[in-house]
Amino acid sequence: MHRDGPDVDGAARKGLRVQVCLILLLGAGLVCAPALAAQASGGGQAAMPSMNAEPGDYVGSAICTTCHDQSARQHGKLGVGCETCHGAGKAHVQGSGDKAQIFNPANGTAKEVDARCLKCHVGEHAGYDRSPHAKANLSCVSCHSIHGGSDPEHSLNAPQPALCFQCHSAVQPQFSLPSHHKVNEGVVKCTGCHDPHAAMPGQMSRNMASQNATCAKCHKDQAGPFAYEHAVVKVEGCTSCHSPHGSQNARLLNVSNVNKMCLQCHSAANLAASASGPAHSQMSKDVACTSCHTKIHGSNADRNLLK
Repeated sequence: MHRDGPDVDGAARKGLRVQVCLILLLGAGLVCAPALAAQASGGGQAAMPSMNAEPGDYVGSAICTTCHDQSARQHGKLGVGCETCHGAGKAHVQGSGDKAQIFNPANGTAKEVDARCLKCHVGEHAGYDRSPHAKANLSCVSCHSIHGGSDPEHSLNAPQPALCFQCHSAVQPQFSLPSHHKVNEGVVKCTGCHDPHAAMPGQMSRNMASQNATCAKCHKDQAGPFAYEHAVVKVEGCTSCHSPHGSQNARLLNVSNVNKMCLQCHSAANLAASASGPAHSQMSKDVACTSCHTKIHGSNADRNLLK
């Protein structure tokens, strides 16, 4: 039997459909909002996983080794688990290896990487964040491999000096000059004189107290202390006369002629006025100052550094 009037059931069904659509739209908005925010703030790239995680978010290195066998073993020799550096792995595992759910130092910023490494190594490198390397935006993994490397002692990405020459290319030719420290020959390492982690001005001397102390580690006989010091050594340091990497001149000297070196401070006028007798009547050019003043680094016997 046909009934005139409003279709109550049809109106109810239509209202229900509208409600369902509204709920679906609201749910989609909640799901998409974080992704849209990430795109707005980070160019569409997901943020690195947080270092703060609950105990249940960690899966243990044994799980990591099912896919990353060789990598997981390297730092593990020191008792450090994969998740110590990479963060909790539960979300990464549940995501079938989703790379966005685990911290990868290769994709992190220098500050993010250094923060992870310095959790353990801050005692060794407390001032690294103020060092020239850090200020140049180099991170720990710029030089070190967290899974190993060609240098097993320090996990370097390449052996010295090749690693250092990747950036310090201007210094490399100096070690091929006639007089040079034997870095290319493997006798001396860059890190023997320089501390790559130190917050030091200038050349990051290995010894925090004195550049001369760095040189004295090998050149002990010239280190002193002496009863009669050579002032320039104490005030300006070894590099006032010597080029530390290499030189065309003998004994790594900055100047080819020893007398010219000495006359940079001891002018001919001063010598003529102070000398008694013919000793300094501008000696033959073939006679070096060091023929008489042999103790040029310092002496315990003579204030004029004579032999």
